[in-house]
Amino acid sequence: MSFDNLAWCLKQKRGILIIEPNPNLTRAYMKKAISALNTMTAAQKIHETDWILTTAYYARYFALYALLMKMGVKSEIHDCTINMAKLLAIHGVLAVGLVEDIAEAKQTRIDTQYYVEQEQDSKIVLSSPHAARKFVLETEKIIENLTPQQANIIRENLRKLQKKS
Repeated sequence: MSFDNLAWCLKQKRGILIIEPNPNLTRAYMKKAISALNTMTAAQKIHETDWILTTAYYARYFALYALLMKMGVKSEIHDCTINMAKLLAIHGVLAVGLVEDIAEAKQTRIDTQYYVEQEQDSKIVLSSPHAARKFVLETEKIIENLTPQQANIIRENLRKLQKKS
């Protein structure tokens, strides 16, 4: 992975910012992830494809954001948040498959919301809810088992990158 994207994110006003770990925000964002899953389930029942895919992405995003809050990393730019996921994968905190999953879900959400003439592949629509639930569950386990040492390694890595750029 090139660290150019992370360096750019560290320079942005709403990009990556190192903050104090925040257990309250960790819980709040996990609650938002569960809420998105519940909304996704409701959308499934009434076959609202756009909202299935959108809420499936946001469930993943909020779970990832909860993990970042646990680590003391803030990121308000979605691409930067996903770049943080890539860094977490490099450090063995997050599985590479989960990073690929959220990146694909983000692109699917964009395609669904902004390119209305495109119909989504039914396989994606059917598999996305399961993948979103798996992502949230796996991320929740990572949050529970994350050590302060792991968080500090990531934060130090970001500090070093910030000094270089």
